[in-house]
Amino acid sequence: MARKVIIDAGHGGVEPGAVYEGRKEKDDALQLAYDLGNALERRGIQVEYTRVSDVYDSPYEKAAIANRSDADLFLSLHRNAMPVPGTASGIESLVYSDEGTAGLLARNINRELASVGWTDLGVIDRPGLVVLRRTRMPAVLVEAGFIDNPQDNAFFDANLAATADAIADGVLRTFEELEQQPAVSGEQPGFYMVQTGIYRRRENAEEELRELEEQGIPGFLVAKDGLYYVRAGAFRELSNAVERERLLRQLGFNTVIVRT
Repeated sequence: MARKVIIDAGHGGVEPGAVYEGRKEKDDALQLAYDLGNALERRGIQVEYTRVSDVYDSPYEKAAIANRSDADLFLSLHRNAMPVPGTASGIESLVYSDEGTAGLLARNINRELASVGWTDLGVIDRPGLVVLRRTRMPAVLVEAGFIDNPQDNAFFDANLAATADAIADGVLRTFEELEQQPAVSGEQPGFYMVQTGIYRRRENAEEELRELEEQGIPGFLVAKDGLYYVRAGAFRELSNAVERERLLRQLGFNTVIVRT
């Protein structure tokens, strides 16, 4: 199955992002985006970018670019900052909600970043961020250290390639875990399942089922190991699953195809 990620280098153009002693977040984000794109391509993952130069697009425009890309995952790259410089250190990943594929991706990225020496500050729910709310695919915003912390900047500069590789490894692990996800109870092997969500709380899964029904798409709920999986189709032929996935994405659902 083809794997595709769209990378968003945060800010750009007239919007520099956080600035510390002349250092601009938009420049660090773009540099990391290039390295991450190369790292993903070395792992056989297709890549697109929201920007490849110092230009500005609004968060709404970036989400629209992502949605047109038909990518499987969205990664937005940033540097963090505090009101009082130098008072925080480490990485964190922001998600619309820490569940499903986005939560899995964020935790995998953080785990890999910690393995190269970054302090893991956790996965944070930020439902108000446009690039997390308006993208149709699972989306994660990575804060790669604090730009107002000289130690974080030194580590970022000395470990740029390792940081990009760590994020890429987190992405690859997520794809592999989704594709190798075992069939849940009651499912027959040999099907391509179009999955729109994984939830810890049953009521959230049932709410997504209702949303599918409102769009005229039959869905079903399966449970395994305390998680609730929302499926919107089971197909013998991959081409049929891809067609259903395309329709669901046009309707604004996050999707992934899982082989049982």
